[in-house]
Amino acid sequence: MKNWKDVSLTMTAIVMVMTTPALAQEAAEASTGDIIVTARRMDERLQDVPISITVYNPEQLAARNIVNSTDLAAYTPSLTVNGRYGPDKSSFAIRGFSQDLNTAPSVAVYFAEAVAPRLSSNITSGNGAGVGQMMDLQNVQVLKGPQGTLFGRNTTGGAILLVPNKPTDRLEGSVEGTVGNYDQWRLQGVVNVPLNDSIRFRVAADRNTRNGYIKNRSGIGPEGFNDVNYWAVRASLVIDVTPDLENYTIFTYARSNTNGYMGKYAYCNRGTIAGSDGNTGTALASRAANCTELDRQTAAGYGFYDVANNNRNSFVDSETWQVINTTTWKATDTLTVKNIFSYGKAKEAYSFNLSGDNIPRTFVIVNPGPDGGQGDQWTLTEELQLQGRTADDRLVWQVGGYLEHSEPNKLQTQYTAILSDCVNQADVWAFTCNASGNISIAHNMYYYKNYGLYAQATFKLTDQFAITGGIRNTWDRQHEDADNIAVVANPVTGPVSYRCARAAQPAGGATADVLTNGACGIGRSFTTSSSKPTWLINLDFKPNPDTLIYAKYARGYRGGSINEANLQFETWQPEYVDNFELGAKASFRGASVRGNLNVAAFLNKFKDQQVSVFIPQCLAPTNAQGQPNAGGRDTCTAPAPTGINGIQNVGRSEIKGIEVDGSLMVGDNWRFDLGYAYLDARVTNGGSTLPNCNNAAFNCGQAVFLTKGTILPFAPKNRVTLTATYTLPVPEEAGKVSLSAIFTHTDRQFSNHGNDRAYAQGAIPFNASIAPATNLLNLNLNWNGVAGSPFDLALFMSNVTGEKYWVASSNGLSSSGAEWLILGAPRMYGLRAKVRFGS
Repeated sequence: MKNWKDVSLTMTAIVMVMTTPALAQEAAEASTGDIIVTARRMDERLQDVPISITVYNPEQLAARNIVNSTDLAAYTPSLTVNGRYGPDKSSFAIRGFSQDLNTAPSVAVYFAEAVAPRLSSNITSGNGAGVGQMMDLQNVQVLKGPQGTLFGRNTTGGAILLVPNKPTDRLEGSVEGTVGNYDQWRLQGVVNVPLNDSIRFRVAADRNTRNGYIKNRSGIGPEGFNDVNYWAVRASLVIDVTPDLENYTIFTYARSNTNGYMGKYAYCNRGTIAGSDGNTGTALASRAANCTELDRQTAAGYGFYDVANNNRNSFVDSETWQVINTTTWKATDTLTVKNIFSYGKAKEAYSFNLSGDNIPRTFVIVNPGPDGGQGDQWTLTEELQLQGRTADDRLVWQVGGYLEHSEPNKLQTQYTAILSDCVNQADVWAFTCNASGNISIAHNMYYYKNYGLYAQATFKLTDQFAITGGIRNTWDRQHEDADNIAVVANPVTGPVSYRCARAAQPAGGATADVLTNGACGIGRSFTTSSSKPTWLINLDFKPNPDTLIYAKYARGYRGGSINEANLQFETWQPEYVDNFELGAKASFRGASVRGNLNVAAFLNKFKDQQVSVFIPQCLAPTNAQGQPNAGGRDTCTAPAPTGINGIQNVGRSEIKGIEVDGSLMVGDNWRFDLGYAYLDARVTNGGSTLPNCNNAAFNCGQAVFLTKGTILPFAPKNRVTLTATYTLPVPEEAGKVSLSAIFTHTDRQFSNHGNDRAYAQGAIPFNASIAPATNLLNLNLNWNGVAGSPFDLALFMSNVTGEKYWVASSNGLSSSGAEWLILGAPRMYGLRAKVRFGS
């Protein structure tokens, strides 16, 4: 499908098929097995909602061994994950809309209708994509496309709704244990207690540990990376104050402490092509050493999952808790008032090698400050909704207001050792490294204020036609107080000294007290504000109760943001998307065959896109000792302290594609599920040079950014998931035994474009920026109600064929002369056992 016309013709043909009597029996009524979703902030049948949605129930989540939110990306069409900084700090992308570095999320994660607490640090943070939330869920809904009209936080990509099981009026519960390879041990438990006729309580807990599948052969630091180690707890209370007034409170807590991730050497620039990426500028300081280390690992017989770590203190530690209170008042038969309040905190501290090198002068190792971590933020949200309908249900409407405030709990600090021998956190804090390289100390304080007013209504023009219109205005404000202090060796006198990174010359002697409370302080402030409307217009046509055809136009918006560390590129502006979508949904039922088929074709016009740009610092002709600098140039009159890996608004993009979701049940034994996404996402208007770059401070000619024709990151052209489930025809008293196979194909995809030019220059053997195509197979055997008992057993295996692949690259070639791979998970297998009790 090379153009939008092909997509439209294909969509038209599918719609014609879906409206034929063979697939939609006109007299059919909704069955009790219909999937109920809350994509429009109210309970509706999935097949009645004019939104492209993928839904997972608890059984489907278990069959796919989905432990955290990022695991969803392996099975959901159009949903991918940015795993550049490992699974603990992953973020989502939908339809090619991705979150890069510390931009605001392009995909918002909502738990029980409350958005996840913010977390802002120097590196991408998940903002809801972490561990501990996938237990005891009613369902997970992945909404594709802009959802800015009704949902609290504006996003351009979509939203993920995690819907927990609500306390019920039954005394019941379960305990589930899992054992698996890589020494996995997981224990989950749920207890539901009706305290009386009007008060119900539910508690759930999850403890999960697993060794890392990345093996460290250096003997320094942990034995493995990409491990799992978390525990989470959730408590829910429902109080029926009156028959028409309900108060629902949820408390969630999750704590994760892992070894983090570690990149694996892909290749180095061998220096055979002068001026190529990885063989110029700052890369000259480490290129040769990286090649030597790569050759050593190859000669030592390092396997695919073997790495060599040199950071003695590698870890990623995160903690999140949130209280959500929802009050629902059914004021009349046609008017409901709902108030959703949440307050939560998220914090993280991490220390890891940013790339994966193991050389005397390591490119970058990041550490928390001695008095706290890199991120520590509280978030408060308040939303008031009024939902109403006319007595004849011809008009359904809702209006509301949204408020979100978020501020730091304390000073957020990161110590970064650059081209230094500092591989021990204590040495970084004490400044006892040798004279090479420097230590950068970043202080960051992020403040957010977001407000929104919205209204949306659906009016039935006839029994078959309905029109929906929605409007929202959002006011976004972000402020940052920050500074960046450089600790360097004085080339003349020798003692270490400090300077405010934006000052002209060093000043004073470096001590922890001076650096924390001294002259630099929190010296720079930035503010970005915007106020923009978003809207939705949707036309529905239901030729019969089991068929829906819709056409939609929506405007999406994501606010600008700030990163003080990106010298001269500290702020960026909002991005916008115009979404045009045509979709059809059909259900069908026969004597022995039943199912559904949902199709959506979309075209997104994207402008002022927030994308990462890498600009290496330039080198002056001579160094501080008056000696010539390799790669130095006369025009570099004010070299920047470091290169920039920042954000700019660059060009326009066009994203178009098709999504298909369907299920087919044949008899009582066979079920087939299909998910497919075709995506064409590329830049349509971008220049050959950056719009903003200071050649006196940076090597602008070596900048890496998105230009016209570039394919957007995390946007594979084709992804298909096929699931076949066979339920064995055993006697009912024996229980329910089923076998399932899940096959997922994903085309190759870019995680960045930092290696494109060097590959075109012939300086590297392949392009590690492109994650390879994958064909992953999962198998499951489930036996529920073993021999009529309350016991369930399951065997599972993921990546059955043991496919070896990577999900991203470090984008380190231009800076350090080498590149590293972020590896995907190997074969995993295990056994689950569950016992249910109560009524």
